[in-house]
Amino acid sequence: MPFGPASLLGVERFSEESEAPLELIPGDEDATKEQIIRAVYKQVLGNAYVMDSERQIVEESQFKLGEISVRELVGRIAKSDLYRSRFFDNCARYRYIELAFRHLLGRAPADYAEMREHADRLDSQGYEADIDSFLNSEEYQNNFGEWTVPYQRGWKTESCATLQEFTWSFQLLRGNSSSSLKGDLAGNSSKLGGSAYLNRAIPVVPPSSQETAGWSFRPSPNLQDAPTRLGVGASDQGLTYRVEVTAYKANNVRRISRYTRGNRVFYVPFDKLSEQFKRIHNEGGKIASITPVT
Repeated sequence: MPFGPASLLGVERFSEESEAPLELIPGDEDATKEQIIRAVYKQVLGNAYVMDSERQIVEESQFKLGEISVRELVGRIAKSDLYRSRFFDNCARYRYIELAFRHLLGRAPADYAEMREHADRLDSQGYEADIDSFLNSEEYQNNFGEWTVPYQRGWKTESCATLQEFTWSFQLLRGNSSSSLKGDLAGNSSKLGGSAYLNRAIPVVPPSSQETAGWSFRPSPNLQDAPTRLGVGASDQGLTYRVEVTAYKANNVRRISRYTRGNRVFYVPFDKLSEQFKRIHNEGGKIASITPVT
């Protein structure tokens, strides 16, 4: 039974995709093989856009000729410079690990010990050995085998081992951002953060609303980004609104300093909303939610 409306939980895209996993069957035509290739890119690269010049042409040809399986194609793409430059070289160590679980096993890490195991393997055996540890695992074979494209699982298709893993899955999956990094508020930093080190479940909350900050807004730990009240003295004709802003950065000082700010909260009277919106956009911020304050 699905866990609540997928649209409210931010996993509607994965709800639709997990209905029918793609599997290559002997005798399938090239059109089906091309569909599987696209699905592999989408899963392994976290829905990121791939230019024609970035595609692994040799590996695609070998797959179409039947020389390598779906699992081997997944491995070749995961070991490519394309994947490594996006998710290994460009990300914090534990951000790469949690993304590798999502991309290759279709789930969140079970606990910190499992993440630490991969961190140790990276130090002792290297990047390609770590990728192999996912693809050669009994778990991968039992769930996908040689011919099924990996897909997101755990929140709907099967039970997770623990409540912790269940809630971690939502942190890694929710939100229809364009890719695992672009449009994601965590960027190349770990989404599980301190909860991973503490082996602590993370609340599953709806999108931002008046009652809660929600999953589309990540409060900044920096004191400089504390809520800013601009709504004092709002007129009787207008309410005061709570405006959550993500990815805020002061563009006017970016060229002379590396000074940046994270997320912020503004309280703005109705008659000042338009003015504040322009200021936010001019400074590089993105509005996550607007709710009236009662």
